[in-house]
Amino acid sequence: MDLQLTDRVVVVTGGSKGIGLACAQGFLAEGARVAIVSRDAANLARARAELERGLPQAASGGPPRLLTVCAGMSDPLAVQAMVAEVESGLGPIDVLVNSAGAARRTPPDELEPAAWRAAMDAKYFSYVFAIDAVIKRMAARGAGAIVNIIGAGGKVASPVHLPGGAANAALMLITAGMASAYGGRGVRVNAVNPGLTLTERLREGMAADARMQGIAPEEALARATAKLPLGRLARPEEVANAVVFLASAKASYVTGAIVSMDGAVNPIVV
Repeated sequence: MDLQLTDRVVVVTGGSKGIGLACAQGFLAEGARVAIVSRDAANLARARAELERGLPQAASGGPPRLLTVCAGMSDPLAVQAMVAEVESGLGPIDVLVNSAGAARRTPPDELEPAAWRAAMDAKYFSYVFAIDAVIKRMAARGAGAIVNIIGAGGKVASPVHLPGGAANAALMLITAGMASAYGGRGVRVNAVNPGLTLTERLREGMAADARMQGIAPEEALARATAKLPLGRLARPEEVANAVVFLASAKASYVTGAIVSMDGAVNPIVV
């Protein structure tokens, strides 16, 4: 299936590892030109080396296929500078994938006011500032796609993920609202809700669960996996496949959707 992404300019925030890195790999495989963004220069360097191993030799003088940008997404000025750098290096942004930032999982008895604010900075504002920086430009050109990767904790409250879950719930509202506001101007906005996925972030969540239950992190992970109807955790590339499709022309009539990818662990109708 040709997803019609050849030479499209894609920005993946949080693209240096986990689901974001898998998304970058997926878009590159479809022929897109991709910018990955992270606040960690070392992670960016490692990700670039990994992504370049899978790229064909670039034609001499041709446009670059891959760009890395070091920026903190919770700083609106840094986000604006990132967008300017991407558009200077690759061209106008056709697709934005938000995957940057994760709120720390904390048992409820350990929560303090700073944790609630940090969750909004890490997850909510890092997405909203990126959306704000590109969506008006997309609308002015009459085309664009945004896919937000939002944890399922925004739908189902978890005692160890209340600040992050609140940020995720707000982002789902933003997704639906922006889809409605900008659909008539050619911009589609969708979201994917991954469940437990084999990433570095999973270990942090399992450690918080384990502290609350008084068990070892390995036991917490085993118990969580046992609840999954599919019997296993998701792989980052499986989430990325859905993201790449939603960003493509093959999903041209899909907007305002929140796609659940939790392996049916929460069998709810939304």
